[in-house]
Amino acid sequence: MNSIISVSDLTKTYSGGFTALKNVNLDIHEGEIFALLGPNGAGKTTLISIICGIVNPSSGSVRADGHDVVRDYRMAREKIGLVPQELCTDSFESVLATVKFSRGLFGKAPDPGYIERLLRQLSLWEKRNSRIMALSGGMKRRLMIAKALSHEPKILFLDEPTAGVDVELRQDMWSMVRELRESGVTVILTTHYIEEAEEMADRVGVINHGRLVLVEDKNTLIKRMGNKELLLHLAEPLERLPESLADLSLELDESGQQMVYRFDIQSGETGIANLLRKLDRAEIEFRDLQTRESSLEDIFVGLVRGEQKENDRAHGAGE
Repeated sequence: MNSIISVSDLTKTYSGGFTALKNVNLDIHEGEIFALLGPNGAGKTTLISIICGIVNPSSGSVRADGHDVVRDYRMAREKIGLVPQELCTDSFESVLATVKFSRGLFGKAPDPGYIERLLRQLSLWEKRNSRIMALSGGMKRRLMIAKALSHEPKILFLDEPTAGVDVELRQDMWSMVRELRESGVTVILTTHYIEEAEEMADRVGVINHGRLVLVEDKNTLIKRMGNKELLLHLAEPLERLPESLADLSLELDESGQQMVYRFDIQSGETGIANLLRKLDRAEIEFRDLQTRESSLEDIFVGLVRGEQKENDRAHGAGE
C-alpha cells in the first residue's frame, strides 16, 4: 500500500525539558481510516501538530503526500485538512462566507459548485446564510469539518470529532467519515471513545508516554490479543471457590452468584470441557452461561497498563 504520511524517528522535546514524543515511526496508508488512541498527555496532539506543521520537531522527519512538512511546508499543508477539538471560528460570520474564506486561505480559486456539494454533504446547505453563533454544537462541529475540507485536501485529521455531541449525531458523523474515505480522503482521528475506533478504523495506533506502543489492523489486533470470557450464572451462590477449582483461570464475583472463566481464543484447547467436568464433580450447578469476547477497549486498557508497569520498573531499576 502507498503511504500518504511517513513519520521517521520523530522526537519532540520542549524547552522546559519535557519530551512529548520519543522516536516515533509511523506510516499511514492512502485511503484508510486510522485511529490514534492514547490517554491524556500521551502525545497524540503533539504528533498531529507536527504533521500539520503547527509544531516543529526536535529531530526526525515527516512527509505528507511526499512533501517534507518542514522544508516544503506550503505544499505539505495544502494536502492536509485539520479539524481541531476546540470550536474556534468567527461567531458573527455566515456559514457560507467562512467556508469560502477558508478555501481562499490556501490559494484555491472560487468553486461555488464544490462548496455547495460540501455543505449539502454535511447537512449545512440550509444553514448557509446563518450566522455561526446561531448554530447548535453539532452543526458547529460539522462546520469545522467543512472548513477543513474547503481546499479539497487528500488527508483529514479529526481531533476528538464527536466530543460533546449526542449519540444520534455521532452516528451521522461516523457515516460521513466513511463517505469521505470512499471519496479517496485518508482520515486520521484521535478519540477517547473506544467504540468510535472499533466502529470505523481500519488500523489502530496506541501511543503512551510519547511512544508508539502498537500499530495494527483493528480486526487482527482484536483477534490476536483478545480473550474470551465464559460467564456462569450459578443456581446457588458460593462463599468461595472450592480448592478443586484453584488451578483454573476462574473468578467468583462479589455476590457469589457468578463465575468468570477466561480463555485464549487462539488456543486450540480452551479448557471449557475440563471446567465443566470439575464443576460437576464439585456439585456446582449453574442456571445459565454466556460468552463475551474482548473489545478494543479491553485491549487498549491492557496495553496502557502494561506500558505503565514497564515504565515503573524502568524507573525503579534506575533509582
